[in-house]
Amino acid sequence: MIMANGFAAPGILPDILLRAAPTGVMALGATFVIATGGIDLSVGTGLSLAAVMTAFFLGGDFLNLPLALGLLLALLFGGLVGLANGLNISFLGLPPFIATLGMMLVARGLALVISDTRPMKIENPDFRVLSTTTTIPGIPNAAVIFIVLAIIAAVILNKTLLGRYALAIGSNEEATRLSGVNVKFWKTIVYVTAGIFMAAGAVLYAARTGVVQPAEGLGMELNVIAAVVIGGTSLAGGRANILGTLVGALLMQTLITGLQMMQVNQSWQFVVTGVIVLAAVFADNVRRNRARAI
Repeated sequence: MIMANGFAAPGILPDILLRAAPTGVMALGATFVIATGGIDLSVGTGLSLAAVMTAFFLGGDFLNLPLALGLLLALLFGGLVGLANGLNISFLGLPPFIATLGMMLVARGLALVISDTRPMKIENPDFRVLSTTTTIPGIPNAAVIFIVLAIIAAVILNKTLLGRYALAIGSNEEATRLSGVNVKFWKTIVYVTAGIFMAAGAVLYAARTGVVQPAEGLGMELNVIAAVVIGGTSLAGGRANILGTLVGALLMQTLITGLQMMQVNQSWQFVVTGVIVLAAVFADNVRRNRARAI
């Protein structure tokens, strides 16, 4: 990849940071879900739906709300998507794979219906400032927001009850329940948190171009899961690493950018992503087996 034409160009790093931010922000939320031993397959099409709703709230042809109010509503909408996932999993007893697979299809359908399958434009000039503008020279605002949200996520994971209980549930859900923790409530809150981060990623994604394509986002869940697993969070639950997720997102985007610059077919890019996920899961299994043997 280093030999790819233009890969060492001065502008490539800001571009990688800009493109990694939406996936990375979503991966921060997914870290909490995976820490509980769960999975969220709806983040890809959930991003599409949240981006469509952002355009609906802020677009001049739609509600055209003030920027702050529109962004708040977009984040709340993401929280509602997460709430639906959490309730289905915690209170209806659906397996996370099935519940979020269903939400993936629902979100994709709603995004197409609300947008009428057409691109939605957000012409608010202040909206683009969130992504492509550089407040710090050479670093897009989207990357700065990503880093700030990573710090917030790290504080939540390491310093709050939400983080503590998420890890406890992932380590041993039954023991956590017997210790008096309301597991159903906290698992639901974990998915709500993931939904808010998903919506934040959607906002950055939409702000990059100012145009929302309702069919995009499908397949992005693979990159999100890959970033989390590469970063050291165990798919079995009980262990999470926010800094690792941040690094994992940057590594994934660097890989994708390199493959694109080498003009590798997109189908093969999916193959490479899948192999990376499998390798990371295999490494995690080896690590856990060694820990048990000690």
